[in-house]
Amino acid sequence: MSSDMYKEIILDYYKNPRNRGTMDSPDAKAKDSNPLCGDVVEMQLKFANDKVSDIKFNGDGCAISQASASMLTELVMGKTIEEVRKIDKSILLENLGSPNLGAVRIKCALLPLKVMKTAVYDYLGEKIAAEED
Repeated sequence: MSSDMYKEIILDYYKNPRNRGTMDSPDAKAKDSNPLCGDVVEMQLKFANDKVSDIKFNGDGCAISQASASMLTELVMGKTIEEVRKIDKSILLENLGSPNLGAVRIKCALLPLKVMKTAVYDYLGEKIAAEED
């Protein structure tokens, strides 16, 4: 994919974010930041029948981190928890247009994935703990 096409994808998701906002009583949430460039991303998820029934993100930062968060919400909506667990950096970067990012910018792109996975794994941990009680 050309560099221009990659830039268009990032700019579209940045200027027209999908699933931006907050929700009442999410089943899972996590927030983290990238201190190198000031990115902050929070993800909130709801589950129904072990599938993502709703997901929202919020935060501030560079176009790459915010576009990545927006795109990630579309990637996981309606997926099972097991499918979400299989989403890795190669899948996210491919959907972003396989950009050739430097070491600092790759952290911007992957921060939303880290935050979303933290929320999902925290949810699973709480679910297992509740089942053991």
